[in-house]
Amino acid sequence: MLLTLVILYLLVTIAIGLWAAKRVKNTTDFAIAGRHLPLVMIVTTTFATWFGSETVLGIPAKFVQTGLNGVVEDPFGAGSCLILVGLFFAAKLYRMTLLTISDYYRERYGRVVEVVCSFIIILSYLGWVSAQVTALGLVFNLLSGGAISVPVGMVIGTASILAYTLFGGMWSVAVTDFIQMIILVVGLSIIAWFAADKAGGADKVIALATSQDMFKFLPEPSFHDIVFFIGAAITMMLGSIPQQDVFQRVMSAKNEYAATRGPVIGGICYILFAFVPMFIVVSALIIMPEEAKQLIAEDPQKVIPTLVIDRMPFVMQVIFFGALLSALKSTASATLLAPSVTFVENIWRQFFPRVSDKQELRTMRIAVLLFSACVCAYAIALQGTSIYEMVSGAYQVTLVGAFVPLVFGLYWKRATTQGAIFAIVLGVIAWLLFLMTPAGEQFPAQLAGFLAGIVGMLLGSLGPQAIRDVQGSHHRLAGGGGSAASQAA
Repeated sequence: MLLTLVILYLLVTIAIGLWAAKRVKNTTDFAIAGRHLPLVMIVTTTFATWFGSETVLGIPAKFVQTGLNGVVEDPFGAGSCLILVGLFFAAKLYRMTLLTISDYYRERYGRVVEVVCSFIIILSYLGWVSAQVTALGLVFNLLSGGAISVPVGMVIGTASILAYTLFGGMWSVAVTDFIQMIILVVGLSIIAWFAADKAGGADKVIALATSQDMFKFLPEPSFHDIVFFIGAAITMMLGSIPQQDVFQRVMSAKNEYAATRGPVIGGICYILFAFVPMFIVVSALIIMPEEAKQLIAEDPQKVIPTLVIDRMPFVMQVIFFGALLSALKSTASATLLAPSVTFVENIWRQFFPRVSDKQELRTMRIAVLLFSACVCAYAIALQGTSIYEMVSGAYQVTLVGAFVPLVFGLYWKRATTQGAIFAIVLGVIAWLLFLMTPAGEQFPAQLAGFLAGIVGMLLGSLGPQAIRDVQGSHHRLAGGGGSAASQAA
């Protein structure tokens, strides 16, 4: 019965998404909803996109093992990313009326940087979308009592999201996000209240978390712990900024006010509400202590679903899995759309110039279909990988390769194309070196790549001018000395 209701819910969201798809007439409608979304929908779609599998399953699993210190990357870094986008990036980018974030790199630095950054951004989505697909597979496996294997569940989940994203693009994503966010917030709030009641009160849950030092946030005062804390914090805080899904929400706003305020409100709401799943997982330690300890040792991502299935009435199970699916579908639909649009607009068009808007819209839909198949295959291949780690790894590549050119291009007039290329090359090389060698155990690879990217930007932008200044100075001195010698003669 529970599986039947879940499938029914999937069919309803597909129907809503297809209804919203009627508004798609051109590529602008498909990619950025025609720039018609009001503030409330910008808030809901930014919140719902961020609130995915890692928030419901990954963050609680990490929190119960390491405390707040272990989840600095998400939700704190992730939520801060949205706030920073609203405060420092949204207005500047919104005024440029671009279709993708990679269009900015072309306008500011040229075609080479556009293509390279597009590849970096598209690559980063493999891990994030795979995390959502992995969680969908886990949900279907649990609901069917193992009758549906995790890989088959991944395929079913991917197909359900693809059904409306393929046709409706950003319009379908925004409308379904709005509905799914309501279900998500209400559903998880009810589950948290019920879990607190079964645990003997919220005060007991908080007391247990406090007694086990779970609220400790700051790292130990050692160089190693501090740099790894900073590295984790900036991974999503900065690495998520040069992302197409964030950019789409900014550009989909109907005015600059919605574009700047929406991400800020969405980010604050995300950080605050991310504590709800963390509260639920701690309550499980009281409600089913032995079982919870065993699951934490084996697969902590299953603690909350097991708590709901084994210890809560049927209606609560329906509410939880409805909320969980809302979180997964809202995130996955957005992250399937973003890289597909980027590929067509910024890579495909380099080789196949635009013939008509209708043809480009068809190409975008084909790209969504193909990327969905790639992501599903990638998720199946990575079975057993932590959802939290999959999301974390996804943003390191954009942090070291795309963030520095974006922020320097917007805020530093002397940034040049050569500087951007140097930043990308040095950032990625440093990241890979630390990632693949023992050096990464002493210093975080993403922080090394980020710092190398800044050095690359400064060297590439200022170096040529400094060389010209030195050469000009030598030339003037040589010319001046020759004149004086002539006069003396």
